[in-house]
Amino acid sequence: MSNLNILIVEGNLREENQNFSEVGIQTHTESLKDSLNHFTNDLNFDVVNPSSDENLTLVSEKLSNYDGLIWGGSSLNIYNDTPEIKRQIEFMKECQKKVKNILAICWGMQVAVTAAGGEVKKATNSHIGIANEIMLSKDGLNHPLFKDKDKKFNSPAFNFDEVVTIPSNGVCLASNKINKIQSLYFNVGDTRIWGLQYHPEITYEKMISLIEFRKDKLIENRKVFKNEKEIKDHISFIKDEIAVSNKAQRMIELKNWLDNIQRNH
Repeated sequence: MSNLNILIVEGNLREENQNFSEVGIQTHTESLKDSLNHFTNDLNFDVVNPSSDENLTLVSEKLSNYDGLIWGGSSLNIYNDTPEIKRQIEFMKECQKKVKNILAICWGMQVAVTAAGGEVKKATNSHIGIANEIMLSKDGLNHPLFKDKDKKFNSPAFNFDEVVTIPSNGVCLASNKINKIQSLYFNVGDTRIWGLQYHPEITYEKMISLIEFRKDKLIENRKVFKNEKEIKDHISFIKDEIAVSNKAQRMIELKNWLDNIQRNH
């Protein structure tokens, strides 16, 4: 494999990443680097945060130099339409014009869909650390993103919002009972956008740390759990999944994305 130039787009605000660092939780960018490097060390990474970086114009001018772009998760909600969110959407539009291969994960998929004319809304239900029984569609079974992936699988996931309308040329690749769109693909010109609502790049252990970090909000604000006992029971459920989870299978979408870029490099 020849070296690939990959741009990682950080979706979280600086303040959120600082909060993570203070309690010893990896940022999503750090998780992405670790997971991608599991498959190859022949990657050159650059990182940009469109919500806060002041050099976006310079980055935009160099976007065509990247072999691929991967856009990760965030605690933001796209329908809040803040200046930081607007900056991310506008930057995604530029990326969709200039980068040929985009892997958009969770928040990244929601931004990609919004930038291309789709719609994201608050979901009726949520995933807290894990998504169960994700099923590949017929199109998913035949898509290179899911080469060697089980037809039905569980995955780390953490989301309260969901894609409800996909771009006009989009195709759903996977779904489950919580989110109709767990994966999709669409094109913008010559750019291929592959999207995942769940998180193949994040470990279940990190998801447990995020649950513990957010437990007060999950009980008091989100009202996902009634009390800490329910949270502990849910964490035990995730630990059971850790015992049977296969790391390579859990992250195979990342490998398939890199392999696809390499074939077209």
